[in-house]
Amino acid sequence: MKHLTKILIVLLAVATAFSCGSRKNGENKLIIFHAGSLSVPFKSVIEEFKKENPGVEIFAESSGSLDAARKVTDLKKDCDILAVADFMVIDKLLIPEFASWNFVFASNEMVIAYSDKSRFSSEINSGNWQEILLKEDAFIGRSDPNADPCGYRAVFVFKLAEKYLESDGLADKLTAKKNTVIRPKEVDLLALLETGNIDYLMIYKSVALQHNLKFVELPDDINLSNPDFEENYNTVNILVNGNEPGKTTEIKGSSILYSLTIPKNAVNSELALKFALFLCSPEKGGRILQKEGMGVLNYCEADYLENLPKELKEIL
Repeated sequence: MKHLTKILIVLLAVATAFSCGSRKNGENKLIIFHAGSLSVPFKSVIEEFKKENPGVEIFAESSGSLDAARKVTDLKKDCDILAVADFMVIDKLLIPEFASWNFVFASNEMVIAYSDKSRFSSEINSGNWQEILLKEDAFIGRSDPNADPCGYRAVFVFKLAEKYLESDGLADKLTAKKNTVIRPKEVDLLALLETGNIDYLMIYKSVALQHNLKFVELPDDINLSNPDFEENYNTVNILVNGNEPGKTTEIKGSSILYSLTIPKNAVNSELALKFALFLCSPEKGGRILQKEGMGVLNYCEADYLENLPKELKEIL
């Protein structure tokens, strides 16, 4: 038994050493952590990128954006590209220790998705959605605010709606609603909606379009899509788990902006930059993002311009 234990320990050590030290800069391997709502467009982007770059191996891992960031900051996982559904995730959790720049490449908006199986589906519209969601036997799905930006954006929609509709207590009622199902990321709830286990899902418009879902569109005052309403969006906030146990960080409401960075410890930064340029090219990645229902932007805050790779500066 002792002999077997020694063999297992040796094998584990070898496997660990291989997984941690097998890559070096210049190899055709790329590791991408990305938001769950990017799963469909990134699948196509990766396929097209590999056509232009034969022999490249790409390992893409989907999760809530906050969880994706914590894989880099807390778990110290190998990562060449981090792409998140909220640029504030990189600002708050990675800069300056783990990254030095933050590049916005896409936009989106919040909607309320439903199916033919949803209770009251024949009644819901842009004028009564809050009344339908508050019905006792209506089940709502939303993602975890501590793991996924779509989760805290759902809460922002509730808070902004309370102000817009002048309905005191609406946000608390919707947030605390008994028949609410919460999962780590919004795409985890799609199957529950399609099978009728939940009736309504707070989700991005792009994801609703990609999965052929019916949805209620919300006014720009509350859907987090329009930068002209930024001042209004900024009036709501939420506290989410921070980088350290027991610590929290404040997230303010803002327009939905997807961004990416190449972490400082990226093993294959050259190939990562090549992928970032492909993704942000209007004719390449941008075309795919638009096809999948997302807006395309090329934007970087002035604070990070001096650290931005010159190739990305050229496409601003």
